[in-house]
Amino acid sequence: MSEAPKVRGGLCLNVDGEGCKRFTDRYIAREKALPPIQNGPKSVLVLGCSGGYGLASRIAVAFGGPRAETLGVSFERAPTDRKAGSPGWYNNEAFDAAAKADGLKAFTLSADAFADETRETVARLAAENGFAPFDLVVYSLASPLRTDPKDGVTYRSAIKPIGKPHVARTLDIMTCEMKEVSVEPATDDEIKATVKVMGGEDWVIWMDFLRDRGLLARGCKTVAYSYIGPKCTQEIYRSGTLGRAKENLEAAAKTITAALAPLGGVGVVSVNKALVTRASAVIPAMPPYISCLFKVMKEKGLHEDCQDQIDRLLREFLYRPDGTIPTDSEGRVRIDDWEMRPEVQAAVDELMEKLSPENVEALTDIAGYRTDFLALHGFEG
Repeated sequence: MSEAPKVRGGLCLNVDGEGCKRFTDRYIAREKALPPIQNGPKSVLVLGCSGGYGLASRIAVAFGGPRAETLGVSFERAPTDRKAGSPGWYNNEAFDAAAKADGLKAFTLSADAFADETRETVARLAAENGFAPFDLVVYSLASPLRTDPKDGVTYRSAIKPIGKPHVARTLDIMTCEMKEVSVEPATDDEIKATVKVMGGEDWVIWMDFLRDRGLLARGCKTVAYSYIGPKCTQEIYRSGTLGRAKENLEAAAKTITAALAPLGGVGVVSVNKALVTRASAVIPAMPPYISCLFKVMKEKGLHEDCQDQIDRLLREFLYRPDGTIPTDSEGRVRIDDWEMRPEVQAAVDELMEKLSPENVEALTDIAGYRTDFLALHGFEG
């Protein structure tokens, strides 16, 4: 480790690149040790491939049995003589090296996935590198801003409640300090901007582009990732600006499915479990909730990380032997099903009610949260 992690207000300000590579290598080794995923995809485009669920998706389809060829897109900062690159830069390097060593076809593009120029580059790279028409497209973009290619306006997302201020307890994962913060409600413009950045508009644009260019195989699938969560996070998440964006994303899945009907394709949204990400660490109410959730799910033998979640998504939902995709009444895949079990939520609620700065270490899995958070930046415990 070149230096100690520098964490301020839910953000890690530095990166250990070699640690990030080891982090990715561990995920790859775990996936390769599992029984092969049967009937998986052969050619996969991953939009947002460098971390979290996007990276886990790319690892699962490449190393989990299908040995799929993958084209990944993410917007990363390369290292310089004076400054480390972004964590995703090193994650991508580790993936590319492992794919090459295993004889897997893989290409990683560092570019703004929201830009029309990037779509054109993907089409060119697919042709130049002999990628077959994609039979799976993973949409896992996470960005605070997006420039609309139609009008050139740059929109910035805002994580805020809607209608009234939201008061929530936050938890400093390094010091265990707890305090209340009040978040003012979003304006109409902020709601619109968040939907523009994190909703489904760009997903639809991508799928229309790929279809029109003949880059989608018959029976193709596309999946995007979402979250619903419990009552204690509703005001800041599902009932707030993020929720509006996720509702738009879920509506986009239906639009995409209709557009892919001639190919027999389908668009689905997978509602995933709450996990430690660079984004969730700065959302009020999420660190204390996730710390309690981890404690309960680990005790019950139900805990999953990103790689576990995506492996189960592929095996038990998207690529079942009978060809069906189990969904809820809204047409969503629910791999948050273990998190949302009544007995899990009841136990989490009980811990949340008792929580104080004095008992955080004893009542929660803040240590596990901290370990996962630092690992995202290459710092290992």
